[in-house]
Amino acid sequence: MDAIQALCDETKRARVLNQLQERPLCAPQLHLLEHFTKFHPHLFRKKLHVDPAVFNCILDHISDHPIFQSRSNNLQLPVAVQLAIFLNRTGHYRNAISPEDIGQWAGVSVGSVINCTHRVMVAILDQHNEFIGIPCAASKDAEEVRKFVEECTCHGWQGGIFAADGTTINLHKKPSIYGETFYDRKSRYSLNCQVCYTCSYISVNSCGTVGCYAT
Repeated sequence: MDAIQALCDETKRARVLNQLQERPLCAPQLHLLEHFTKFHPHLFRKKLHVDPAVFNCILDHISDHPIFQSRSNNLQLPVAVQLAIFLNRTGHYRNAISPEDIGQWAGVSVGSVINCTHRVMVAILDQHNEFIGIPCAASKDAEEVRKFVEECTCHGWQGGIFAADGTTINLHKKPSIYGETFYDRKSRYSLNCQVCYTCSYISVNSCGTVGCYAT
């Protein structure tokens, strides 16, 4: 019975048992990234949420990872393509990150989108210390981070770097102080249950990632 089951499994993997449906149309846009790098960096950031220089830095760090070495006859996509798929997917939310939509954008299958996501995630997590740096709070990088946070929020939050968002609590009307900062992506004014870390050690390294120690 084990031999029969093994034969059935092999047949399912090697044979077409059902009529194939027509493959959905897709218009790959990966080739536009090279054009964006040279002439429209803001469009590159819009798609991948990093600068071209940061993309190249991450690519240099992960290209030699063993997870991108395939032992099968089916070669993997280039690491740069896998990283682009990963960044596009993690930089968006809701329907925009579905494997189907990302696959149409990149011109690859749904399975390839899932595999690329998993591989790049493993490669980045294996080099956690290479991407996260923790210099002194008095450093130039720490001061730049504080200025950035203050510009995006308000002076009182300049020391807060990371926050864990929870369920939103809708407000009856727009608050009189910092009102626009309470306007959420669902077009309403609300509060989030958050835990904010005020950091003593903050950094942004060459790859654009942020690290901190909480006090």
